[in-house]
Amino acid sequence: MLKRLRLEASVKKQMGWNPVTAIFGPRQCGKTTLARKVAGTRAHYFDLEKAVDHERLGDPERALAGLKGLVVLDEIQRRPELFSRLRVLADRRPLSCRFLILGSAAPEMVKGVSESLAGRVGFVNMGGFLLEETGSKSASLLWLRGGFPRSFLAKSEAQSLDWRETLIQTYLERDIPQLEPRIPSNTLRRFWAMVAHYHGQVWNGSEISASLGFAHTAARRYLDILSGTFMVRQLRPWFMNAKSTVVKSPKVYIRDTGLLHTLLRIRSREELESHPKLGASWEGFAMEQVLAVTGDRDAFYWATYAGAELDLVIGSGTRRWGFEFKCTDVPKMTKSMWSALEELKLAHIWVVYPGKETFKIQDKVTALGIGDLKKAIAKVTAK
Repeated sequence: MLKRLRLEASVKKQMGWNPVTAIFGPRQCGKTTLARKVAGTRAHYFDLEKAVDHERLGDPERALAGLKGLVVLDEIQRRPELFSRLRVLADRRPLSCRFLILGSAAPEMVKGVSESLAGRVGFVNMGGFLLEETGSKSASLLWLRGGFPRSFLAKSEAQSLDWRETLIQTYLERDIPQLEPRIPSNTLRRFWAMVAHYHGQVWNGSEISASLGFAHTAARRYLDILSGTFMVRQLRPWFMNAKSTVVKSPKVYIRDTGLLHTLLRIRSREELESHPKLGASWEGFAMEQVLAVTGDRDAFYWATYAGAELDLVIGSGTRRWGFEFKCTDVPKMTKSMWSALEELKLAHIWVVYPGKETFKIQDKVTALGIGDLKKAIAKVTAK
């Protein structure tokens, strides 16, 4: 298993500050492995997918009150009533134990997280493997297979693809019914596949719902479910203090390119290179590498109805940076980049491409080989 040093450090920092630390991310991304690495063997573990642990927590105050040290609660979204109980335990003085909770659904989807643990919990968002963890030599493989550990580390492309198909089926038939029991798995599968075809495009709920034959309100609900379970990213538009008339709907991305390729029936590198979504796939892959480190709180895209656009804008204060993601051999300056530099007052634009060389395009625009991406991220995170 690859080392995930940045995530380990983030979890340890939050554990030092808060009585409760929460790691949220999609299922099978490595949350339990990370928790065991950080917590060690002396922690008290409860896996709420196991019947015996679920039963042990039938009376949570009785089960947890006498424990000392670190308590790990895995898949906590299965028992949302635990959050109010954790508040009581986290407020005890002296504090006899701390809690590390793991969940596969975003806090806003689990009723009670924000209200019950406000001021007591530190959050760490987690996804699959990143390029900083696998190494730049694995960029092509990571892009094709995605970052889920068992998909990336599979012995063959066929084994990787089979694992991703199983993950999709399990997610639809077991995970979603526990959160939204009234949604048929086949309906959500069709919708998810449709979103994959819109990957990297501006959300158009009316068009998608009309294609699938249901109300646009249902499409919006399905999109929020996929987003809340870390399968889809909705990237917000930049429209603050805009001089031009700008697009104000989010862009949508399948967060893991391995799942994107599975939903698009792409089975090999050769099929990916000849697919119409090649450029959009690269855009989503490289963007996730940036956002996993910088965070997405101050992340936007920018597009005007006149045709100018920029894939990613980071920052909301006086310093802002831009990213373009181009699946090309030699990135070049574009009219959109000139427009973005002028209108958004960007400190710099990096054009991230699959090559190895990094070179200046203009004074404030740099073509960045994917292996050098950490250089740009370091400047952004140093703000």
